[in-house]
Amino acid sequence: MRPYLKLSIILSAFTALLVSCTGGGSWTAKSPTRADSLRQAIFDIPMKEYTVGIKTYNVADIDDSLCIYQESVDKDSCFFVISKREYRLYVYQVAGGDTLLAAHFPVCYAMYPEAKEKRGDMRTPECTMDNPFVITEIVDASSWCHDFGDGRGNIPSYGAWFMRLKTGFSGVGIHGSTNNRPSVPGRDSEGCIRLRDEDLLRLHDLYAQVGTPVVVKSISARKDAFETKAQEALGEKYRAPREGNPLFISPSSEPTESTSE
Repeated sequence: MRPYLKLSIILSAFTALLVSCTGGGSWTAKSPTRADSLRQAIFDIPMKEYTVGIKTYNVADIDDSLCIYQESVDKDSCFFVISKREYRLYVYQVAGGDTLLAAHFPVCYAMYPEAKEKRGDMRTPECTMDNPFVITEIVDASSWCHDFGDGRGNIPSYGAWFMRLKTGFSGVGIHGSTNNRPSVPGRDSEGCIRLRDEDLLRLHDLYAQVGTPVVVKSISARKDAFETKAQEALGEKYRAPREGNPLFISPSSEPTESTSE
């Protein structure tokens, strides 16, 4: 099926429905930056700096891991929603006249939380459900290296796959976190979305293909109605943010009104 046709089908259906870290690192308090002040004004997810060797990561102070709810899916029916607010990539599938949650993965995105405006601004592009990005290419990136300018040199950095996104900016995609595993979940990339290397393999094998729509929501965006419905449908199976995470909602909490971008 052609990518644009698949995207049209999925969006039509949707519209109708409306660390474990290795190597002995150390935690330090983080000095606020301009981006941190903006983020904190919107929603307070604490950040910490985690140092491994000569590299210091800007890490979200949350404990999260992948959760697979449905392995057997029709890839043509899947789309991804990346929440900057939650540091998660959600996999949804349109099936039987409904939108179902198939999986979620912790992610790292760019150093600054605002929407990307120009090349080199260390931000991740954003979009809406009405105009999603699309995976245009999936490339074997196991031999790819990158120099982050932090003294570590030109090192392997992408995991097994690079899923290139059509965002209006070149070089933006979804990839692994080779040599940067402690950054997930957090804000450390130059604009791409990072997953843990083993999580990237699961995402690739089970859900991703050329043509998959990908929505990147702003840090201020709340859940859309279909997201809340899909999570509630899983009941106790849904792995919600745990107690101690600012996104945690206790059973006694009153629900807040959902707003979309």
